[in-house]
Parts: sequence; C-alpha cells; structure tokens
Amino acid sequence: MAQMMRAAVLHASGEAPTLTLEEMPIPEPGPGQVVVRIIASGICYTDLHIMHGDWPGKPSLPLILGHEGAGYITALGPGVTTLKQGERVGIPWLSSSCGLCDYCLTGRENLCPHQQNTGFSVHGTHAEYALAQAAYVVRLPNNLDYFEAAPLLCAGVTSYTALKEAEVQAGQWVVIVGVGGLGHMAIQYARAMGIHVAALDINDEKLSLAHELGAEVTINTRYQNPVARIQHLISGAHAIIITATTADAFEKEIGMLRNGGTCVLLGLPPGGFSVPIFDVVLHHFTLRGSIVGARKDLQDALQFASEGKVKAITDIYPLTDIQNVLTQLAQGHIHGRAVLQIA
Repeated sequence: MAQMMRAAVLHASGEAPTLTLEEMPIPEPGPGQVVVRIIASGICYTDLHIMHGDWPGKPSLPLILGHEGAGYITALGPGVTTLKQGERVGIPWLSSSCGLCDYCLTGRENLCPHQQNTGFSVHGTHAEYALAQAAYVVRLPNNLDYFEAAPLLCAGVTSYTALKEAEVQAGQWVVIVGVGGLGHMAIQYARAMGIHVAALDINDEKLSLAHELGAEVTINTRYQNPVARIQHLISGAHAIIITATTADAFEKEIGMLRNGGTCVLLGLPPGGFSVPIFDVVLHHFTLRGSIVGARKDLQDALQFASEGKVKAITDIYPLTDIQNVLTQLAQGHIHGRAVLQIA
C-alpha cells in the first residue's frame, strides 16, 4: 500500500479558486529524479496568477502549487549519482529543460521553449514530499536554514537576474517599483552590488522597509509624481525594475529613465499597456523582460545570501493556513515573503 502525504491541490482556476488539502500518494522517483521531503515552501504571487487563470498558458490540473521548496532528499531514482539521500536541496520554478536547444546550450535554459515548470506544468512543493529532476535541484548552503533559503529559489534569483538584465553598474541608480516579495529582495541585491536604489510603492510601511534595506530615495506614488521626483533628485535612473502586479506601473514609470536607460519588467499582471514609442526611440530606452533565471543565476543568488549580504524577510505559516495566506497576499498585506512550514 502506498504511503500518503498531505498536499495543497488546485482543481480549477478562475474568479474564486480554492486550494484543498488532500491526501495523495508519496511520489516514486523515476530515472534521473529525486524525492524531496519538503520542510519549507515559499508562496509566490505566481501562485495567485495560476489560480486565477491570468496567463495565456494554462496549468496542468489538478495541480499541487508551489515552486520555492526547500528540504532534503529521501529517495533517488535510477541513474542519479551526483546527489545522495539526506542532502539539503531546493526545488525552483525551472523543473527541467530540453538541454539541446540554442538557449540551453548557451546557459539560458530559462528561455527553453520545451521547459517544464514546478507548480505549473508539473506538481509543485506545497506538499510534504515533491518529485524533482536531479539535474535541476540546487544544493543549499549549509549556513542557510530552509526558511531562509526557500524565498531565494524564486524571488531571490528573479530579482538578482533582473539586475543583471538591466546592465546597471556600481555607482549608478536603479528604481525598484514595488517593495513586495520581489522588490525587497531586489533592493538588497542592488545594494550588495554597490548600486544606488530609489524605491516606489503606495504603502508607507513598505517604503520604511525599503529605507531600512538601503534605499536612499523612497517615493509614495499615491501622493508624489514619481517621474518628476526621480528626474529632479537623480536626473533620471539608469535602470528601472518593475515588480508591481498592476499594468498602471508599467505604463507610467518609463518616464523616470535617463537617456539610454533600461526598463526591466518582472511583474506579470494580466492585460497589456501602451508604450510611448517616440520617447523610446528618441531617448534610446531599452524595454526588456526578465523571467526567473538559469541554474547558475540561482547558485549565485544563494551565494549572496550565504555571505550575509541578502536576507529574505519572511513570515512563516502552517500548510493548513495556505488559503488565508493567499488571500492576504492578494490584498497586499504580506510584507516580504510568506513561507509555509510543511514538516
């Protein structure tokens, strides 16, 4: 008789989706796979997008959500020789890629058109056990506990990679739009790289947090015109990273750039936004998307945390509280990152 585990399962997406806690068989590893006992699983805004069916691509249902799983290996599938039982690992968004396309061969497997994604196209980590491809899990630094490591597996690597994509240099200015799960990490990575930070949000508490984390300029966009303030204070930003989840932010904030600046889009709100083509051409702006990161990016993002330069601000909740936590996240009440205590 199969051993069982608890898991948070999504059966349908739409306007009022719910997750149900269910008993499911503990997975068995196939060739090249490992089973991980999940201790901590971070909650991401992507979970909400998947639940509400916001994206053009649709998840494989029924589905266990979650793609920030930290735990230890309990079983190895045939052919796995680089890992051993008991090793501490993380399971990220990128579950696997083809390994053969131009993107994979040049270290950009996060762009692989044949990739599988944890908690979207394959079962995720909001469960007591999770199945993962051995080649795509990441070893966790020994000085990071599971709850510190979990948010880095998505929010951390996503923020770190966005700064690389922005090509912003030490001593230059970056504007972080939205001081949430991604934004508070982006501020810390930027400061660790010697980059000056201005932070924008509509919440004074989050802006206070941004200041504590090293942002030298904070602007509440409810009361202040961010474009005018940024142009006045720093003569425009070298780069903008937009983590906000409303399309408004994408349309308005490009005016904060200085000539030759880069705007990196991270948040994934439904719908679209208009682009001021004349300004983009005249001022030589770059508009760029950035999606999570490759395996090497994830290792580098964890290294910053291992050296004490970056630390996710977390609130820990039991797995049984998952629906309530997702509601709070949707309402903007989560500061930093929410992490589920699974074990």
